[in-house]
Amino acid sequence: MSESRRIVIAGTGSGAGKTTVTIGLMAALQKRGHVVQGFKCGPDYIDPTYHTAVTKRASRNLDSFMLSHDVVREIFVRGSEGADISIIEGVMGMYDGKEPTSDKGSTAEISILTDSPVLLVVNCQSMARSAAAIVKGFQLLNPEANIVGVIANKTGSEGHYKIVKAAIEQECAIPVVGYLKREESMEIPERHLGLVPSVERGELDPLFARLAELIEQTVDIEQIWELAKRPALAAKPQLFAVRRPLQEVTIAVAKDSAFHFYYPENLELLQAYGATVRFFSPLAGERVPEEAHGLYIGGGFPEEFAAELSARTDVLESVRQAIRAGLPTLAECGGYMYLTEAIVTTSGESYPMAGIIPGKVTMQKKLAALGYREVRGAADNFLIGPDDTAKGHEFHYSTYAADDVLPYAYETKGLRGSKQEGYASGNLVAGYTHLHFASNPVLVERWIGRCQEVQRT
Repeated sequence: MSESRRIVIAGTGSGAGKTTVTIGLMAALQKRGHVVQGFKCGPDYIDPTYHTAVTKRASRNLDSFMLSHDVVREIFVRGSEGADISIIEGVMGMYDGKEPTSDKGSTAEISILTDSPVLLVVNCQSMARSAAAIVKGFQLLNPEANIVGVIANKTGSEGHYKIVKAAIEQECAIPVVGYLKREESMEIPERHLGLVPSVERGELDPLFARLAELIEQTVDIEQIWELAKRPALAAKPQLFAVRRPLQEVTIAVAKDSAFHFYYPENLELLQAYGATVRFFSPLAGERVPEEAHGLYIGGGFPEEFAAELSARTDVLESVRQAIRAGLPTLAECGGYMYLTEAIVTTSGESYPMAGIIPGKVTMQKKLAALGYREVRGAADNFLIGPDDTAKGHEFHYSTYAADDVLPYAYETKGLRGSKQEGYASGNLVAGYTHLHFASNPVLVERWIGRCQEVQRT
């Protein structure tokens, strides 16, 4: 049986050091000439941005709430093609997911679905033998999750590490493969709003190199390389099963530092169903391409570039013309904000935007919404009707307000109940919810079908 290498970097909780270890390990393996593929458990867009910057391969999300188990495996197998090792960064604590009574949506569930060994990052600050009790508990909660090794983080000294290592290896029968000292546990920059552009500009490259050095000094990379060996994983193609391409249409996709939150599979599904994806940059002054039959404006941080976006009046006009001409359009989160009348910053400055959607958005200093969403479309939603469902998530610091009651796009259900969300009118669907097309590819067929109608007219 053929072998492959894959490993999950899980943590005992948020802040345990998963991202530090993940990026450092990716960079160290990259330095050794290995082709590394990154994955992230859950819906987060930021950590995959780091992975992509380090590995030079598009990192992908593995989310067992938004996607079926078969689709998770398919995305993993497809994404791992051509890589020497796949590294999956966990989310929150290893067993934290959608609900407190099961592993659904957790790092543990992803490790089981992908048959991936787990490297557990443990915050060992202010403990010795007790660290073994923590690891033992993680082993026992779900023995199907295959914890094969431990990294001790935030140790006080090499001596402290040796104590922790002796306790864990005796009681848990798995190796402690290395450590990071408390003073050396370099913090990844806060996931602040300007982060992604700084990654894209290469400003964090020295940090990535330093993390690789830290990992190389006190972590046994060769041992991790061996622990990552597993029989090759197979997945039956269903999401990307060979299809006869539909009639060729072009969908313009806004992509730059202001708009960049797209699941790779969303764009790849559009292509699989027969669309040509054409990127354009509103920030750089690029208008909606004339050959476009549809328009996709994803999430990002338009508030960080509100002045520049507002000053690009020719771009805003091209967006208005495209939508008013009937181009089937999906705008998510940052794209939704961009289509309103204005973005108001936390300091009270108001920047005019496209004005297609009545009302404005106002930035808050605290998170306004966060969580998974089960989505059902409104009657006027050309992508998802009242009898259809899809899944996605919401994450934003702004609130939207309008003087009048407007036609909503979705009814979304989350932990705090259901609500009406977004805006739908004609060929425009917009809202705060980030949809994962793989949760219901029918919406891709519908979108391209509507684009074909525009193309014919």
